[in-house]
Amino acid sequence: MENYTTQMDAARKGIITPQIKIVAEKEHMAVEALRDLVAKGQVAICANKKHTCLNPEGVGSMLRTKINVNLGVSRDCKDYNIEMEKVMSAVNMGAEAIMDLSSHGNTQPFRQKLTSECPAMIGTVPIYDSVIHYQRDLAELTAKDFIDVVRLHAEDGVDFVTLHCGITRKTIDQIKKHKRKMNIVSRGGSLVFAWMSMTGQENPFYEYFDEILDICEEYDVTISLGDACRPGCLADATDVCQIEELVRLGELTKRAWAHNVQVMVEGPGHVPLNQIAANMEVQKTLCMGAPFYVLGPLVTDIAPGYDHITSAIGGAVAAMNGAAFLCYVTPAEHLALPNVDDVKQGIIASKIAAHAADIAKGIPGARDIDDKMADARRVLDWDAQYACALDPATAKAIRDSRMPEDDHSDTCSMCGKFCAVRSMNKALADEYIDIL
Repeated sequence: MENYTTQMDAARKGIITPQIKIVAEKEHMAVEALRDLVAKGQVAICANKKHTCLNPEGVGSMLRTKINVNLGVSRDCKDYNIEMEKVMSAVNMGAEAIMDLSSHGNTQPFRQKLTSECPAMIGTVPIYDSVIHYQRDLAELTAKDFIDVVRLHAEDGVDFVTLHCGITRKTIDQIKKHKRKMNIVSRGGSLVFAWMSMTGQENPFYEYFDEILDICEEYDVTISLGDACRPGCLADATDVCQIEELVRLGELTKRAWAHNVQVMVEGPGHVPLNQIAANMEVQKTLCMGAPFYVLGPLVTDIAPGYDHITSAIGGAVAAMNGAAFLCYVTPAEHLALPNVDDVKQGIIASKIAAHAADIAKGIPGARDIDDKMADARRVLDWDAQYACALDPATAKAIRDSRMPEDDHSDTCSMCGKFCAVRSMNKALADEYIDIL
């Protein structure tokens, strides 16, 4: 057996791993080309050695844009069976990653169930689990406690961990000085900030970064460098706190790569539409092309109940300009834990954004399904149209519930015999075009 520690280590040694081979086939890419991108850190294949049921995917701006779905129980919604239902629904709808953000109860059995049964990449945020795991309040936890939970998650088979390493004691002064409108809206970031404020100590994920790298190298866990200072409203977008943290994340990316540890870099947040492209360019420069993982971005602050749409608008622009990984946003964002239908709406919106971006970027084969849809529409083949649809069941249900009164199975109730496609087909075939 060839000797390597991580996917990056293998790629740098010229080894083509089974995971690289699978991803190359999915992406219609030469295995050598993909291997070279993994070696440079511009593609991450998040694949913990202990996640044996994983169907591997690559994350990188030159590949298909991938989708992450956040799930997990909370004190007010604590049914793990419902969360597992959401997981399987998300995977069936094409989500490439699941993040377990559980913040209540015994989290380990659910996490282990995910890594033993779910073929999608699994991500976690260990700082959420620290308070729950030890059943001690935040200020009572030690730096060692946090690092031990990172190891626990690695041992459980988690493929990537979000760690808020870029927020430091210096950030406390910045937040107080620059008077952000929304301060810190990252849940993990706020917990690190609170712990530093209460203990007077440095961020353990920053101070003991080398220890964390040793753990991640051992299990091949990808580090998703969390953006604690991501903007939580348009007014805070692209400010000093956000950019200064991004500079530090670039430095940490280099340190991780020196350990053969794969990295993704997390990004905003709430960003005006006209600033998204610039945000992507700054990240690519500061983080040397490491895959960029964005939450949205949301392009307006005033659409609670519809933030899957504000997110999809921003996500399409972000991915078109270099983001590799979109974290879905549901209609419940800012309001509640998403239910099964919210999850579906969030996934569909994100898949639309990702697909639109892939077409714009010229990803090989991305537009093939759109061309098939056009062929099906031209001949009014409804079953073929459903087969091309992102959500066939919803498309069919809408048409079936509003069929034309007359038996015009080739048309719909919008136009009936005024259907442009029908008229053109008949005209080009020299047939009589009956309207009335």
